[in-house]
Amino acid sequence: MHVKKGDKVKILSGKDKGKEGVILQAFPKKDRILVEGVNIVKKHQKPSQDNPQGGILEQEAPIHVSNVLPIDPKSNEPTRVGYEVRDGKKVRIAKKSGEALDK
Repeated sequence: MHVKKGDKVKILSGKDKGKEGVILQAFPKKDRILVEGVNIVKKHQKPSQDNPQGGILEQEAPIHVSNVLPIDPKSNEPTRVGYEVRDGKKVRIAKKSGEALDK
């Protein structure tokens, strides 16, 4: 996958097109990611020990990884991802600026 947990991404398509958020969780086997504040769905919850009130909760649902692009740290715009070997390590780089996306 070209993105990972903690990356800031821009949504390219779907009902939340244009929004930006941070990846909370990645599901590589399913090619899906969970982005903060994006693809909010309502979930009906029965009363439980954790939530004695129950009711309708709003939470994020996973979206497909092909619908996002990481944000370039230099120009703050969406960019495609390339890979380079620097100091013996494979790192992700932003195609627009050549800046490393991995810290």
